Amino acid sequence: MVIMAVTPNDILNKKNLNKRVDVTDIDLDNVSIEDLKYNGDNYKEYINLQSLLENISACQLSDAYNSISHRSGTIKSIKPINNLKVWGSIYTVETTSDDWGTSAMAIDSAGEGDILFFKVDDDDKAIWGELASTCAKNNGIKATVVFGSVRDLDALLYMDYPIYASNHVPNAGLALGLGTLNQPIEVEGNIINPGDFFFADESGIVVIPKELFAKAMVSVLGVKLKESAIIEKLAQGVTLAEIVGFAKK
Repeated sequence: MVIMAVTPNDILNKKNLNKRVDVTDIDLDNVSIEDLKYNGDNYKEYINLQSLLENISACQLSDAYNSISHRSGTIKSIKPINNLKVWGSIYTVETTSDDWGTSAMAIDSAGEGDILFFKVDDDDKAIWGELASTCAKNNGIKATVVFGSVRDLDALLYMDYPIYASNHVPNAGLALGLGTLNQPIEVEGNIINPGDFFFADESGIVVIPKELFAKAMVSVLGVKLKESAIIEKLAQGVTLAEIVGFAKK
């Protein structure tokens, strides 16, 4: 039997991935979409990025993205099923409502920390439910988004696994496995590419192209700081009309 000794360096170099910095101290220099996952060398970027994402909302991110792209990043028909906040990089899937087998393929193919994003041709049948959610969570997948239907709401509503979908029905198709994995998809006129950024909470979802991720993060930090300053003024008794310059003179 080989006994692996723990050295003092092992202890000193162990990183606390739960560390967070105050929003006013967040540093986004050199942050990229790759920093959504800790790779051993991006500790500063990872911690600052997590500190930001934990403190923003889909509304703030949509406003920030609109300011740099004149697009909202939202897909209106997709709504939260269990109101859990989540973010990550997208793994795209396209299939038909007759085929829940592609869901099983996607669970095994996606990487840890990915968001599964399904485009389904219609919402007549569910392609996702309790068993798929359980498997996906066990594989380290962060959430599932379905432009189509899910089922098993009696379980999904109480699972610690974020689900977003455009509909829900009780029936499902077959395990055909005929869909495509990790290819560009188009949803409501939006082109979504593998690796694009996904953020969602109770208000809805926002998708941002990976090439605009860093710029969007800087922009949403500005939105967050501005709104925090407004809230502080409101607490001091200043009215919203006064803050935006609409107060009667």
